[in-house]
Amino acid sequence: MKALVLERKNDLSLRDFPIEDELGPRDVRIALRTVGICGSDVHYYTHGAIGPFVVRRPMILGHEAAGEIIEIGSAVKEFKPGDRVCMEPGIPDPTSRATRLGQYNLDPAVQFWATPPVHGVLRPTVVHPADFTYKLPDHVSYAEGAMVEPLAVGVHAATKVQVKPGDVAVIIGAGPIGMVTVLAALAAGCSRVIVSDVHEPKLELARKLGPVLSVNVRSQKLTDVVKRETDGWGADLVFECSGYGPAMAEMFDLVCPGGRVALVGIPLEPFAFDVSKAQVKEARVESVFRYAHVYPRAVAMIASGKIDVKPLITDRFAFEDSVEAFDFAKTMPPASVKVQIEMPR
Repeated sequence: MKALVLERKNDLSLRDFPIEDELGPRDVRIALRTVGICGSDVHYYTHGAIGPFVVRRPMILGHEAAGEIIEIGSAVKEFKPGDRVCMEPGIPDPTSRATRLGQYNLDPAVQFWATPPVHGVLRPTVVHPADFTYKLPDHVSYAEGAMVEPLAVGVHAATKVQVKPGDVAVIIGAGPIGMVTVLAALAAGCSRVIVSDVHEPKLELARKLGPVLSVNVRSQKLTDVVKRETDGWGADLVFECSGYGPAMAEMFDLVCPGGRVALVGIPLEPFAFDVSKAQVKEARVESVFRYAHVYPRAVAMIASGKIDVKPLITDRFAFEDSVEAFDFAKTMPPASVKVQIEMPR
C-alpha cells in the first residue's frame, strides 16, 4: 500500500507502507478519492509536533477526506459498495464520560486521523466505522466532500455562539478555517460579516462569498472599521480564527456589550488579553475544539446549495505529487486557500 509518510520532521516520502486494516462488523472499507491538506498536516511536517502530539515514528498524513465504499462489515445495513461518502476523522471511545455527555470531540482517548500515533488517509484505502461515515448526494463532488471536515469547524463555531438572524460578525483571519467560518456564519443567519487579514488576495476571495466587508489590517485598523459599521456598538459575534496572539488580544474591543466570542484558531503560544474588557461587556466566550454533531448538517448545506465550498478549493495535485503538494502548502501563496490531493482510481 503506497502512502504519503511523514518519516520525521521535514522528511516526507511516498512509499509502500503496509497497514493491517481489519474490517469489523460495523466498519466500512473506503477507497480514498480526494484528500485535503490541513494546516495541522503541514505543521507536523515542518515542526514534527503540535503541543503534546509528537511524531515519534513514521506516520501517514491526511484527515480531510472523501471516497467510495468498496466493502461493508456484516452488521452494516445503511451502506453498500459504491456509495460515495465523506468521513468524520475522530473516533471517540463510546464508553468515555465525554462521549456519554454528548461531547465526543473532547474525549481524551479520541483516535483522530493523522494525529500521532494515529495514521491518516493519504493512502489507497482505509477502514472506518460506519457510524462516522456519511453519504454524499450524487451531485456533490468528492472535492466538496473532502471540504466537509474543515467546514464542520465553522459550523460548530457558529452553533456554539448561537448565531441569530441579522447578527453582525467579525472573523479574524481569512485562512481556510476563517473562510469556512464566513460561510457557516452567513448560512446561520448573519446579515453581514467583517473579515480581517493581511493578504489582499484572500480578502478579495472572501468578498465573493456573500455580504462580506474585508479589512486589510496592514492599512486599516479593525476596531475603527467595526465601530463605523456598527454605529459604535460593536459586533454581535467575533470569531477568532487566526490563532495569532496580537490579533486575539483585541477581541473584546470588537464585540458589543453582551456579545459572543468564539475562540476557533489555536495559538501556538500563550497570549495575554485584558480580562476586564470582557467583564465590563459581559462578553460570552466559547472555546471551539474540532466539532461534534455537525457533519450531517454540513453535508446537507453543501447539498442544498446553501453553502458553496468550491471557491475555496484553489489548488489540486495528483497523489504521485503529494510531496510537492506539501512543499507548496508549506509556503502557500496568498491567493491559495485549500490544497487537495486527488487519489488514483
